[in-house]
Formats: sequence, structure tokens, C-alpha cells
Amino acid sequence: MVTIAELELAAAAVYKPCMEPSPAILIVDDDPDIRELVRGVLERSGMQVSTAQSVADAEAIVAAGQVDLIVLDLMIPGEDGLSYCRRLRTSAPEIAVIMLTAMAEDVDRIVGLEIGADDYLGKPFNPRELVARIKAVLRRRTVTAASPAAPASLTYGFGPFRLRPDQMALIEEGGGEIVLTSGEFALLLALVERAPRVLSRDALLDLSRGVNTNPFDRSIDSQISRIRRKIETDPRQPAYIKTVRNLGYVFAASVTRENR
Repeated sequence: MVTIAELELAAAAVYKPCMEPSPAILIVDDDPDIRELVRGVLERSGMQVSTAQSVADAEAIVAAGQVDLIVLDLMIPGEDGLSYCRRLRTSAPEIAVIMLTAMAEDVDRIVGLEIGADDYLGKPFNPRELVARIKAVLRRRTVTAASPAAPASLTYGFGPFRLRPDQMALIEEGGGEIVLTSGEFALLLALVERAPRVLSRDALLDLSRGVNTNPFDRSIDSQISRIRRKIETDPRQPAYIKTVRNLGYVFAASVTRENR
């Protein structure tokens, strides 16, 4: 006679839900202890992990298969992390990057974010914080890529710029692409789509990063400052993204919508 427990086990086997593929994470660090520590933490969190001790090793892994996110040490022998991150923004913009470094100076953090890193974490770090930041960055990229807010071929135009949601690209006439992190792109898109509405910081946080915002995410103000430095002629007197005191931010320029 079949017991209830056996029926429950059989049902669980039949109706077991399909699991989403685990994110593929590449750790690039010349310290073997750090590599193994991070590998262990991430694998216990259900991620697929590969490691590299140099940029050359990392490039071979990226070329050989899919990598969703790179945990990249700033100071590694040969080509450094900043240089590699800068090249990745051109050669593989779909790969997210979290800078991991012992250097705690603000200038190093800012430079890393300016050249396209999605986030920055200093050593020593809390392993749970690293996992949280990785999940937050990947979630933002997924939400941005899957956003149904605009038709795939819709382009937003303002000044000399064209914002293309389907390509996650900001193009300047005659100047090529303006490099934005996934968070910066999502924030700019949220403002442009809703121009000329004034949006609070909380609203922008939800619109650009989803309702499951991670407490370690960068502030809206820092993101706005970085975007201004990339698109404004004078970031101190912005023409596009203006601050509305005690309320939030507004995209003040005229926006056109074009179907390609």
C-alpha cells in the first residue's frame, strides 16, 4: 500500500519547479586566499564561480563562455583592474563589474565607477555584503533589460543625445557612445521617460532598481552627480537633470520620442 508520504514525494518530483539558471561569476584577484574565500561564499549562495589571477586569464574565461558578473580586484599584476574594466565597457558591456580592492580612497572608488563599474567594495569585506551587492547588480540589469516601459525600437532624444532602451545605450551625435553603468542607465531612463515630472528620490529608487532595493545600493544623489558629469556641459549648472529642492529631481529638457 502506498503511503501518503510516498505520494507527497512523488508529487514533489513531478511538480518540481524549474530553477532559474545560476548566475556565472568570475573572480579576478591575484591573491589565492581571496579567490578561494570568495568562491566558497558565492558557491554556497548557489552561484557558478570561476577564478582568474590576471587579466589575461580572465579574458580567456570570458572568451570561452558566458560570464554574468566579474568581481574584479583593482590592483593585480600586469594590466590593472581599472584598465580592464574600461575595456570591458566597450568589448562586453553586458557583463556587470564589481570592483574589489584594499584601496579605500574616495578617488579610487569614484574612478572605478566613472569608467563603468556597477559597484565597489573595499577589503576587508563582509561576505554577506558581497553576495547582496552581486544580487542587487544582477537584479538591476535584469529589470532594465526586461523593462516593458517602451517599445524595443523607441529612442528618446534630448539635446545632442539619443537614449536607446533596447540597446541600453546613450549615443551622442558625432561623439559615439557615452558609457553608463546599468544603474546610471536605469536612472536616466526613468527620468527621461517621465519628463517633465518631478520624481522623489524614493520614486527614482523604485523605478530604477525595483522594489527589492538592496540597502548597500549607491545613493540616488551619487548616481545623479555621475550622470551629470557625463552629459552636462556644466554639471554645477545642469540643463538636463535639475534638482527640485525638498522634492527630488526633474528632467527639464525637451524630450522627443522616435520609432526606429
